Amino acid sequence: MGKITEKLLLEKCTPKNTNLEQVKALNLSKLGLKSSDLPVPLLSRLHCLEQLDLSGNRLQEMPSGLFLPSLRSLDLTNNEMEDVTTLDTLTTLEDLRMEDNLYITVNDIYKLMILLPKLRFYNGKDISTTANHIRYVNSENLRKRVLALWETSFSLPDHRTAEKLAIVERDFVNAVRLKVKYGPSSLTGYIKWRVEMIAKEHLRSLTEPNDEYRDTEEPADTKENCSFPFPAKRKRSASTVECDVTLHPQKIARASVQAEDSPRRSSRLQSIPHKAERHISTMPRTHKAAQIPATPTRDQSKLLVIPRNSLREKQHQSKEDMPLAKQTRKSARQHWSTEVNETPGKVICTKSQHSSQEPVSLQPLHVLQCHSKQDSPDDFSTQLWACSFQPLLDYYGDVNGATRIVATCGGESVCLIDCETGLVMKKYKVPGEEFFSLAWSTVLMSRKGNVGMRPCSILAAGGKRGLVKLLHPRANMAYGEFRASRKALSILCFSPRQGNLLFTGSYDKKILMWDIGGVDSKYNFKVTQLLVLETTSTPLHFCLPPATPDTHLIAACEEGLHSYNIQLNKDPKKRSEEMEITFPVYEKDKDHDYHTIDGLGFLTNDVVASKSHMQGSIYLWSWNDTRAQLPNNNKKKKKKKKEVVCAVILAELQWSSTDIAYLSLSTCPSKGYVVCGDERGRLWTYHVTDLLKANFRSGKAIPATEILAWPLPVRKGQSPVEGPAINSVAMDPELRYLVALSDKNMAVVWIRTESS
Repeated sequence: MGKITEKLLLEKCTPKNTNLEQVKALNLSKLGLKSSDLPVPLLSRLHCLEQLDLSGNRLQEMPSGLFLPSLRSLDLTNNEMEDVTTLDTLTTLEDLRMEDNLYITVNDIYKLMILLPKLRFYNGKDISTTANHIRYVNSENLRKRVLALWETSFSLPDHRTAEKLAIVERDFVNAVRLKVKYGPSSLTGYIKWRVEMIAKEHLRSLTEPNDEYRDTEEPADTKENCSFPFPAKRKRSASTVECDVTLHPQKIARASVQAEDSPRRSSRLQSIPHKAERHISTMPRTHKAAQIPATPTRDQSKLLVIPRNSLREKQHQSKEDMPLAKQTRKSARQHWSTEVNETPGKVICTKSQHSSQEPVSLQPLHVLQCHSKQDSPDDFSTQLWACSFQPLLDYYGDVNGATRIVATCGGESVCLIDCETGLVMKKYKVPGEEFFSLAWSTVLMSRKGNVGMRPCSILAAGGKRGLVKLLHPRANMAYGEFRASRKALSILCFSPRQGNLLFTGSYDKKILMWDIGGVDSKYNFKVTQLLVLETTSTPLHFCLPPATPDTHLIAACEEGLHSYNIQLNKDPKKRSEEMEITFPVYEKDKDHDYHTIDGLGFLTNDVVASKSHMQGSIYLWSWNDTRAQLPNNNKKKKKKKKEVVCAVILAELQWSSTDIAYLSLSTCPSKGYVVCGDERGRLWTYHVTDLLKANFRSGKAIPATEILAWPLPVRKGQSPVEGPAINSVAMDPELRYLVALSDKNMAVVWIRTESS
């Protein structure tokens, strides 16, 4: 829009006025305004303005310096508001409408009640009672906690200089944001913002005694306080819950935990020759209990947590209905602790002779049971299959720093978990579904009126129904789905270079490449099938080589490892594998078949980690050297023969000897780590940075850098839960957190301790 003049403002006034000083109502809706288009000097002349309509524009924030001393009603409906703290100058506001602002959360609403001391109506509803409670009762409770922390841990410096006071303020603010806990989990962002404000007010009252103690101090940066998505756009009812749990280091004795009636015995399709009595289900990765209809209940789901501290503060829990998270955290919580079973020598915890650096130190932080059928705390049969950390993006869609939000799937739900707090921030549930895989990506989303694009993180999930569900977690929305197969989906993978390209693998032995495009402001999208890659067995894992993600795809399948050419500028659209990669373990024992590749991941642009079912070790091998063995076929053939090459092995890592299939591994390239769980809940970790630098090659298997014991969670009044099989592991890019999923409906969050 062009420059807004005084004449245009007067034309939009209702009723007509001869000068701006007399205007009491102004309608600027549907002018396509941006915050930079608002004429602050002109608007500031509207001393008598009582009603302002800015609906239907593209406003992300109010411009700084806007002062309207008489404004009582503001309409910001259908905008793109993100930072509500920019409304702090409108202290006379009584009525505010903000419907259809996608990113406004319950945290923002609570902030508005503090920033706007006269606000009585929000989106047409009288919020006077709630607002007064927040302004007075809630604020006073928080103030007591902040002052108590100051009195016990802080004091003013003897010689007050601006530099020393700044250091005290920084340390005090950081402490209150970290230690002061109050209210439901959905208000974590607001609580941190509010206690920071109170802390600064208190310091100012000590250093400037003549200043009044005000509640309307300029707030801290909202974007910093709300770095992670918080559930909820609706009011919650709070209920107090106490969680008193302890955590002790432990060692566990070697014990068999695979009873004959274990759910996993009937859930693995892969043949195990010496277990002929095992029931083979027609639906892969499922168990008998999954056939029971699951009807969600509102009071039985339990969140199981093992915090680092010996005593966790009381927290208020609440229930909430949302499009994506029907109930993110139940009001009841089980009590868990850990017991010590001292059996020296049974748990390997030694530094590998091939690493000159100390291994990172990881400690169990939380154990969660958030995928239960019917929210039952007694559900230890739902198997959890895949987890992945959310990419933290900057405005341009580039990955920017670490994240603590991890997505997990299993049973009929997908959960988003905050690894630091152990809270389930979002939950998406499809009755009757069983999710096997998920993947994060970044696509472009158009703004209102199709003016400009912005990147947004989406999550795709799929399972036994053959449908890909597309979720936009930040907006609490499952915005679409499409059918990728008539049979169950086994694996999903997005291209890291083109976020709209999705690969799906299914139990009909096909790999499909899709273009899911972007989404418009109304979440319309279009899906196009681009390629069909044929295989002879079910694909279990995909890897796109980091250096060439647009040209090759490596598929780990139940009958081997296969490479495909995925260049879109070549025909045909239906392709067979380019080559099969074989391994020395194939010749290990003629009585067993080791072709099932159930673990795969790149460590560098060249080095790949993979393992075969029942192999008892993990191979590190070179993708470039292996591919270099492929002969150059310059002549076109009517029927091209599949090439078979042997992987160029760099090293072999010692792992558990087990016949359990589908225990996948994970890699952390930035830290040079490989992690794989086993059948007893343990995590085998390998720090291979020095190993790769030395280009080490040997016929002997290298022991693990460290084996992390199963934390033996204990629910009050019950015996410890023995180590289950670890189906999947994920690490964030900086290895701050590690998440392990089990076949007994438990997700374990490990944290990297300060010493590492």
